[in-house]
Amino acid sequence: MKSLGYHLILELEGCPEAVLDDRKAVRRVMTEAVEASGATMIQPFFHQFAPQGVSGVVIISESHFSIHTWPEYGYAAVDIFTCGDQIDMDVAANMLRRGLQAQTVQKMLLSRGMLDLPDEMIRHKPEPALHLVPET
Repeated sequence: MKSLGYHLILELEGCPEAVLDDRKAVRRVMTEAVEASGATMIQPFFHQFAPQGVSGVVIISESHFSIHTWPEYGYAAVDIFTCGDQIDMDVAANMLRRGLQAQTVQKMLLSRGMLDLPDEMIRHKPEPALHLVPET
C-alpha cells in the first residue's frame, strides 16, 4: 500500500530560552527550513504568547510545517506533514536543529493515509527516499 503523505514529528530539547521566545527568530528558522527542504511556501503565520512561547504554521503546497515552543523548558515540538517526494525532510530537520540550537532531537516518522487502494489509484508522486540519520 502507498501512503498519501508522511508526518515527521520532531522533539527538540536543550534550546536556548531566548531563541524559543523570539517570534521573529522562530519564523525565520521555520521559513528557512521550508525553503531549504524544497517545499513550496504558501503562507506563514506565527503568534507570540504572553508571558512566553511561540506557535506557528507555514502552509506549504505539500501540506504544512508547524511549531510550538516552551521556552521555559528549552523545548520545541515541530511537525512536518508532506505528500509526494519533493521535500527533503532531513535537510529541514537539520536546519531546525541548528537554527533552534537544540542539544538533542528525537524524530518519529509516520505514514499517513494508508488507503486500501491499488497503487495506480494513488495519484501523487512515488514514496520519498527518507534517510533519518541523527545529526552528529
